Amino acid sequence: MSSPETEKVECLIIGSGPAGYTAAIYAARADLKPVVYTGLQMGGQLTTTTEVDNFPGYPQGVTGPVMMEDLQKQAERFGTDVRFGIIEKVDFSKYPLQAVTDSGKTIEASTVIISTGATARWLGLESEKTYNGHGVSACATCDGFFFRGMDIAVVGGGDTACEEASYLAKLGRKVYLIVRRDELRASKAMQHRVMNTPNIEVIWNSVTEEITGDGKVVTGARLRNVKTNEIRNIEIQGFFVAIGHTPNTEIFKGQIDLDDQGYIKTVPGSTRTNVPGVFAAGDVQDHVYRQAVTAAGTGCMAAIEAERWLGAKE
Repeated sequence: MSSPETEKVECLIIGSGPAGYTAAIYAARADLKPVVYTGLQMGGQLTTTTEVDNFPGYPQGVTGPVMMEDLQKQAERFGTDVRFGIIEKVDFSKYPLQAVTDSGKTIEASTVIISTGATARWLGLESEKTYNGHGVSACATCDGFFFRGMDIAVVGGGDTACEEASYLAKLGRKVYLIVRRDELRASKAMQHRVMNTPNIEVIWNSVTEEITGDGKVVTGARLRNVKTNEIRNIEIQGFFVAIGHTPNTEIFKGQIDLDDQGYIKTVPGSTRTNVPGVFAAGDVQDHVYRQAVTAAGTGCMAAIEAERWLGAKE
């Protein structure tokens, strides 16, 4: 018999971004009575985004927080139990699957959907926080549209930075690629693309000391050459940080298969993990697309797969 500190649930969803809430909508409609633990950032990364213009169904655009509230209300309308709290520990070595909350409660779950997302890596500048959403971004595909015809800077030297610079070069007037070293870490194909794009200027051996602005939006950046200490000021309207993401998978280490970057490995074409009954959706298992709409899509897949898995188990 379960102790008062143990709760049994059919479907536990860890994380509350587009993937988690979409999984909840589908799981609730399938009568799995999902319980969502939101994590510290209720609504996930999108709650730090101002305008979202590329999610289907919002012809006038929407702010990230409003969109997440809409998704939460929709999940709750079908009976999802959304709880503000953190899952601190999991044990997938036994069945039912176990999770422990920050209040010390143990949850025994028949199925678990992990949608804890990934966190963008930032430079750590105060001005980066000041202008986040007002010229500073970590996603060119999400926000590049707002900088059409403008001058833009991208920080980073890997594939992601080169990809973002190439993408932004089609939209912006000029793109500065700020690289800390004297070479790019990106693949040869990506390097060639950057070097052959006339409106991309690579600024080598340089770090960003400050993102400057007028108090409302970004107007420039102050760069320092790491070899000569020479300062260079550039005038820009957009500043994109492309130094990678960290998947939020710390508590799953040793419990589930992760790749060398820490992303959860799923069976290609599905959200299934190597542990029966555990599914992963959204950015926690996707380092390629990282979009709200693709996260929502995998959330739908995870709920359907969880329902089918439970059906086959009976």
